[in-house]
Amino acid sequence: MIIHGWSVDGQLEGWIWQMVAALKSTPSRPVNVGLANWMSLAHHHYAIAVRNTRRAGQEVAALLQWLEESVAFPRRQVHLIGYSLGAHVSGFAGSYMGRKHKIGRITGLDAAGPLFEGTSPSDRLSPDDADFVDAIHTFTREHMGLSVGIKQPIAHYDFYPNGGSFQPGCHFLELYKHIARHGLNAITQTIKCAHERSVHLFVDSLLHEGMQSTAYLCSDMDSFSQGLCLSCGKGRCNTLGYHVRQERHRKSKRLFLVTRAQSPFKVYHYQFKIQFINEIEKPVEPTFTMSLLGTKEEMQKIPITLGGGITSNKTYSFLITLDSDIGELVMIKFKWENSAVWANVWNTVQTIIPWSMGPHYSGLVLTTIRVKAGETQQRMTFCSENMDDPQLHPTQEKIFVKCKL
Repeated sequence: MIIHGWSVDGQLEGWIWQMVAALKSTPSRPVNVGLANWMSLAHHHYAIAVRNTRRAGQEVAALLQWLEESVAFPRRQVHLIGYSLGAHVSGFAGSYMGRKHKIGRITGLDAAGPLFEGTSPSDRLSPDDADFVDAIHTFTREHMGLSVGIKQPIAHYDFYPNGGSFQPGCHFLELYKHIARHGLNAITQTIKCAHERSVHLFVDSLLHEGMQSTAYLCSDMDSFSQGLCLSCGKGRCNTLGYHVRQERHRKSKRLFLVTRAQSPFKVYHYQFKIQFINEIEKPVEPTFTMSLLGTKEEMQKIPITLGGGITSNKTYSFLITLDSDIGELVMIKFKWENSAVWANVWNTVQTIIPWSMGPHYSGLVLTTIRVKAGETQQRMTFCSENMDDPQLHPTQEKIFVKCKL
């Protein structure tokens, strides 16, 4: 059963019919799809609509109890899919059904934040409301002092695509395009883009069964961006959307992932660990690019930015995401991109330390690159093709291949 959210104009939104079609699209998985139309209670000032969520939840629970009594429809086969305020309506419906014998599943799609953030579990969607609860958080960034979607974990598995605060393709830089298209409704459309992305990620999981997005247990997006959280051991990763692995835990699990700006949203996550030895004896902040050659495809010139400058003997870990499956990684081309500033520095270094002085290095030494592929969990180590010359200089590209055992 689909449960819509707060309404400004009193109209059912177009995504509802997209979701109905997606749910009905797979003959191998027959489902009955219903819509809880609580528009008469949702089309009010927001604070009033919030108060009405309990009543709407009670009505949904009454219908489910009637189905159970009249046609023996088991509550464990009920899946409530609630968007925004509808997520909390789903939670109240689940709690009204009772704690002993719960409904099967509730999915909260960017559950509303204002007047719910920080409240007790009984006053919002919580893991207690169904046998399994999953939530997708897509717009928890504050707007005018309030976050549109709830930030705190509210489910057994809480997914935070792209960190959950905003979504690619929905940045406020898009506001000018929206002004041209939507006039005064531009700000609403910009907010709606990220808020409603939760819906489209869920629909996408139904439409592209062979391209399921994997999310990974992590403490925050900063750690995830360093590639530190790409482990699937002990249930540390799960599938975003309809096909989530339904496991219950006493404590909510916060999972992170990166997505594309449009459907299909799946990306492929890689952690790269690179250790540099800086022989220039001054911190350097060069820019690099990496080209990745796989058994299926090649991705060229991926920009790499390493913050804080490269000091002596430091290991950097970072996340790279690819929009397409390149297959198994077999070669890395690593290039130090030049700049006018670095050309001058390099010429000065060469003047001060002429090459004839013997083995004194005057570049960055880079011998190995370690890689972990999130989706396959494969770990690989790549060594410089020419181990006799480990230095990397401006404009130079080095080739790394899998290390020989």
